[in-house]
Amino acid sequence: MSHPRSLSSSPQRGAGSRAAAWLRTSDGGLLVLALLVGVGAALLALVFRWLISTFTYLLSGFDDYAAHAGEANPWVPWLGPFFVVLTPVVAGLVYGPVVRRFAPEARGHGVPEVMYAVARNGGRIRPQVPAVKAFASALTIGGGGSVGREGPIVQIGSAWGSTLGQWLRMDESRLRVLVACGAGGGIAATFNTPLAGVFFAMELILADFAAQAFGMVVVSSVTASVISRAAIGDEAFLSLPGIEVGHVWEFALFAVLGLLGGALGVGFSKVLYAVEDLCDWVWRGPEWLRPAAGGLLLGLVLLVLPQMYGVGYPVLDDAVGGQYAIGFLLVLLVGKMIATSLTIGIGGSGGVFAPSLFVGAMFGAAFGQAASLLTDGSTSSAGAYAVIGMGAAFAGATRAPITGVVILFELTGDYALILPLMVAIVLATGLSHRLTKETIYTLKLARRGVDLLRNPETIAVRRRVRDVMLEVPEPLPAGTRMADAVEVLARSGGVLPLVDADGEYVGTVTAATIAHHLADGASDDDPVSLVEQHPDRLRTEDSLADALAALEAARAPAVPVHGAADGAEEDRVVGWLTYPAALSGMR
Repeated sequence: MSHPRSLSSSPQRGAGSRAAAWLRTSDGGLLVLALLVGVGAALLALVFRWLISTFTYLLSGFDDYAAHAGEANPWVPWLGPFFVVLTPVVAGLVYGPVVRRFAPEARGHGVPEVMYAVARNGGRIRPQVPAVKAFASALTIGGGGSVGREGPIVQIGSAWGSTLGQWLRMDESRLRVLVACGAGGGIAATFNTPLAGVFFAMELILADFAAQAFGMVVVSSVTASVISRAAIGDEAFLSLPGIEVGHVWEFALFAVLGLLGGALGVGFSKVLYAVEDLCDWVWRGPEWLRPAAGGLLLGLVLLVLPQMYGVGYPVLDDAVGGQYAIGFLLVLLVGKMIATSLTIGIGGSGGVFAPSLFVGAMFGAAFGQAASLLTDGSTSSAGAYAVIGMGAAFAGATRAPITGVVILFELTGDYALILPLMVAIVLATGLSHRLTKETIYTLKLARRGVDLLRNPETIAVRRRVRDVMLEVPEPLPAGTRMADAVEVLARSGGVLPLVDADGEYVGTVTAATIAHHLADGASDDDPVSLVEQHPDRLRTEDSLADALAALEAARAPAVPVHGAADGAEEDRVVGWLTYPAALSGMR
């Protein structure tokens, strides 16, 4: 008796499997996925911005309280400016339990978690991270937390790219590219800076400029930026007057500012983690309550210096515009370092990208005003020095010089700043290398015992396959029925070696290949030898770099390792290499 429903659905399942396989394995499929990641990152960035504005308005009564520092909350006018003592506590009571229960990795500034996922976890990020990170970070900022929104959107966009790739069961190399696409798209949509999004993803997340990955990240970042600009406009982040370098000798001042700004960026990193250590040492209660309890201390800081409420873009804009005196600029600098460090230390969720720009801007503006006083006003405007200070402090903290130059050019839209920026940022980066091994991002992981600065390419070339290979699993006879093989493969990692009647190795078979053939109409009774595969010959003395290339070429979770067994001269399968085994050997 026929079963029309089953027969009619088989072609549909086959078409769906072929489409998924095309997306999973082809260059065209990766391009489509990069586009989808860009769209998703842009939409998530817009939702995240809306959440921040909504929570800020609900908790402070203003769209951005930093622009109205010291005023009373219109919802509770009888509290006057003292309401800022309570807003971090209220926010912490809400997001603390959520983060603790659903995604502890959403705590903190986000970028190190993405770097770890790419370098050590094959690009895998849990799918609940975007929602938890967006909610917690928006509440942190809306409740007065002095952190940025860029770190969270990097983690949110990266998690979206990772979730999409995991759903399609993509291999790790392509999954990492989608994670980078999400990071680049998030930065591009948040700042309206497509170039900066690309270089942030390549320089910090992938730490590699491979041509294919670069192209995919460009597609994602441009897509995200186009959507963001359609929704919120394309005005430059900072509005600066025309800037000209008055004298060649002024480049010496830019160089000094670069060195001092680089040292400041390194110092900011040290203060950040010193405060976090202090909070860890002091707090002995449950982790879900830590943001609320620590929020009381943060509220007291905001009471003294309400300009630290939230990200602080209005204050940054006023500093660049020359609205503050030198003394107050230095107060804002110290205040931001303390407020940001405390927000992260008590368990808040938010980025350190924008705070590093803020700290650099305050120092640069103060430096520029001091230089103007000493030279009777013959230097460039303090605003120019503020922007150069932003780049220097960012480069000192992150050691991402290309991103620093590109993002500040895109944010200001002023080409006249490129040469001074390059001078300052290169010097800041060089000094940062001399002062410390870690960056503001890698230091968080180093404190957990994870060293991302070890060169994986060097390790991959030096280590041999024999050092990490596993025992050969029980093989399948080449005559095994496909239906029977599926059950065995499901219990053994999805790939097994095949042997002939004499027990000699003839190839491999994967569960994915059998599933595709069955979906295309193959019989359950067909032998697995019909779909045997012959991966490139991998030997015990090959490097891990060769092993990863063989795994990628085979598009399988494991490949056989060939060599002389027990002193025999003939070439035998003597080992079995999986992706996890190869990657663990590079740590």
